[in-house]
Amino acid sequence: MYSFMGGGLFSAGVGNILLVISTATDYWMQYHKSGSYMHHGLWRYCVPGKCMTHTDSIAYWDATRAFMILSILACFFGIIIGVIAFINYSSFNGFDKTFAAGILYFISCFFVLLAMAVYTGMTVNYYGKRYGNWRFSWSYIMGWVSVVLTFFSGTLYVYHHTHAP
Repeated sequence: MYSFMGGGLFSAGVGNILLVISTATDYWMQYHKSGSYMHHGLWRYCVPGKCMTHTDSIAYWDATRAFMILSILACFFGIIIGVIAFINYSSFNGFDKTFAAGILYFISCFFVLLAMAVYTGMTVNYYGKRYGNWRFSWSYIMGWVSVVLTFFSGTLYVYHHTHAP
C-alpha cells in the first residue's frame, strides 16, 4: 500500500515543480504582431530583445496569479504532510495525515483548474477576436499537466486512506 503513497508523493512533487515553473515563466501565450514574435506570462510580457513587467492590474491575470499561488501552497503543504505520513511519523496520532495530504492535493488541483479555466476563457475571448496568429505556449501547458498530476496524487492518497489495513 505504500506504493500508492510513494506514487502520489512523486506525482505531487513533479506537479508542484511544474506549478512553480508555470507560474514563474513568461511563455503562457505567444503571438505575432507587426512582424515580431512576442510572448507573455503572468508577471511579464516580452517583445523582441526586451521583457517588461505587467503594469496593468487586469482582473483575470490577478485571479490567475492568485489561484496559481494558492495551488502551489496547497500542494507544498500536502507534500510535507504526505512525507510525514509516508515515513509514518507518529507525533500527530489523532490526525489522519494520509487523508489530509490527499485533500490538500485535491485543493491544489481545484485552484490550478480555476486558474487555467479563468486564463483560458479570457485569453480565448480577448486574443481570439483581436489576433489571428496566437497560441498557448509551454508554460500554459505545464499548468494543465499539473492539474492532472495533483489530481492523480490526491486520488492515490485518498485511495490509500480508504484501503489501508
